[in-house]
Amino acid sequence: MTAPIDFIDKLQQKEKEQSILLCVGNRIAAARKREDLIDIISDQLLDLFGARYYALCLLNEDPTTHSPFLYSRQEQFTRSDQDNPLISAAYAVEDGVFNLAIASDTPLILDFKTLLNQEQVPFYIHKWNKMGMNELMTVKITNGLQTKGVLYLYADNTGTFSAEKFNLLTGIVDQLGTGICNIMANEKIERQLEEIKLYKHQLEEENLYLQQQNKLTDRFSELIGSGDEMQKVFRLISQVSPSDSTVLLLGETGTGKELVARAIHNASGRSNKLMIKVNCAAMPASLIESELFGHEKGSFTGAADRRIGKFELANNSTLFLDEIGEMPLELQVKILRVLQEKEIERIGGKNTIKVNVRIIAATNRNLEKEVQAGRFRSDLYYRLNVFPIVLPPLRKHKEDIAALTAHFIERYARNTGKKITNISNKAMKTLETYSWPGNIRELEHLIERTILLTNGNIITQVDLPGANGSNPVLTDEEFVIRPLEDIERAYLLKVIKRSNGRISGPNGAAFKLGMPSTTLISKMKKLGIKKEHFVREEY
Repeated sequence: MTAPIDFIDKLQQKEKEQSILLCVGNRIAAARKREDLIDIISDQLLDLFGARYYALCLLNEDPTTHSPFLYSRQEQFTRSDQDNPLISAAYAVEDGVFNLAIASDTPLILDFKTLLNQEQVPFYIHKWNKMGMNELMTVKITNGLQTKGVLYLYADNTGTFSAEKFNLLTGIVDQLGTGICNIMANEKIERQLEEIKLYKHQLEEENLYLQQQNKLTDRFSELIGSGDEMQKVFRLISQVSPSDSTVLLLGETGTGKELVARAIHNASGRSNKLMIKVNCAAMPASLIESELFGHEKGSFTGAADRRIGKFELANNSTLFLDEIGEMPLELQVKILRVLQEKEIERIGGKNTIKVNVRIIAATNRNLEKEVQAGRFRSDLYYRLNVFPIVLPPLRKHKEDIAALTAHFIERYARNTGKKITNISNKAMKTLETYSWPGNIRELEHLIERTILLTNGNIITQVDLPGANGSNPVLTDEEFVIRPLEDIERAYLLKVIKRSNGRISGPNGAAFKLGMPSTTLISKMKKLGIKKEHFVREEY
C-alpha cells in the first residue's frame, strides 16, 4: 500500500504547487511597479521556501557586472547607498556565486562554510554571514532564452532549503522573469513620458518667454554708435562673443546693457537658442530662487506642478542676469555654486542637474564698493568679473545722439502711423546740450513722446525735463559758480528730506548714498546740517 500512498501524496503535492504557481503567477502578471513584486516575494516566496531574506540581482548593460534590483525591506537595507554597499554596489559577474547560478539550469543550495572556504568569496557573502545567514539558495532568472539575473534566498540555518521544491521555485522564477521585464519596460515608458512632458514644458516656457520678449517695444533693435566710446564697446563685444567666458556689463541705468548682452549672445556659438533673461530686482527674494532653479511639485505651498527654472531653460544657451547687484546675499551663495559646479538642484528635488550655461550679468551699481560694504560677496564678484565691459553714459558720446534720434524717429513714426521723417537743427541742438541723466532710454522715451505731440512732418520742438525746472540746461551766461560745500550741503539735504529724515537703516539716506551712517552724520556736522533743517514741526 506504500506505493499508492506515495503516488497520492505526490499528486496532491503537485496540485498544491500548481495552485501556488497559478496564484503567484496571477499576482506577478498584475504587477506594474517594483513595489508590487516586493510585496509578492516578501509575502509568499520567503514563507514558501523558509527563507529569511532575499536579493534579486540583474545583469547590467555591460555584461561584466550585476546589481541589486529588489531586496528585503528591512531596516538594515534602507540606509543610504554610501553606508550600505551590500545593496548598492555593482559586482562582477565572475564573483564565484553569481556566475555559478547563471551557469546552472537548476537551483543551487550553498552553505556558507563551503562558500567562505573558496579562494574567491564575494564581498556580499561576508556581509550576509555577519548578519547570521548560514545557507543560500540561488536560481537563474530568464526571459525566454535570455538570462536576466539571479534570485538569492538566504536562511538562518543549514538544511532549510530542499531540492524537493526546485520545480516550484523554477516555475515561480520563470514567471518572475517575465514580470521583471514588464516592469522594466513600464519604468522605461514612464521615464520617456516624463522626459517628453519635461521637454514639452520647456518648449512652452521658451515660447512664452519669446512672446514676452517680443512684446518689449522699449528696446533697441540694433547697436548704434560711431564715436570712440562706443567703438571701444564694439571691439570688446567682438573679442568676447565667440568664447563662453562670463561677461559683466557695467554702466548707468539706460545705457543699453541688455542690448549689448543680446549682441554678445547673437554673435556666439549659442545663438541658435534663445537667450534667457532674469531681472534680479524685479521679484521678491522669496520667488527668485524658484525662478532661477525651478521647483518640484509639492515642494512648497502653491507648487502645484513641477517648474523648470531659468538656469535649466538656458541650458546650452545664455542666461542674462540683469541687476545682479540687487540679488540677496543668501541667493548669491547658490549662484556661486552653480558657476563653480555647473549643476543645479530644483527646490524640493533630490537630484542634481548638470547645466551648460553662459552667464552675462549686468548692474548699475559699483560692485567693488558693494563688496566693501558687505552687500555683495567678493567670491561671486570675482567669478563674474571675468570680462567686464563698461558702457559709457550718453553724455560721454553725444556724437551719437543724432543717429540715435533718427533711429527712434523712424521706429515710433512707423508705430504711430505718422509721416515724421526729420528733426530741426534747433531741436537737435537742444538734445545735444542736455545732460541725459537717464541716458539712451531717456532719449528714446522723449522721442516717443515728441512723436505723439508733433503734428507736422518735422520735429521742431522737444520738451526737455529742464523746461519745467527739474533739470535746467544752463547757458554759459546763466551758469553760476558756487562753493563745492554749498552744493554738497544742498544735495545731502535733498536726499535726507526724500528719506523722510531717516539717516540709517535700509530706507535711510546713508544707504541710498552708499556710505556708512556714521560717515553721513560726520558730513552733516561738518556742513552744519541740523535736524530742524529737514524735519518739519507738525501742529
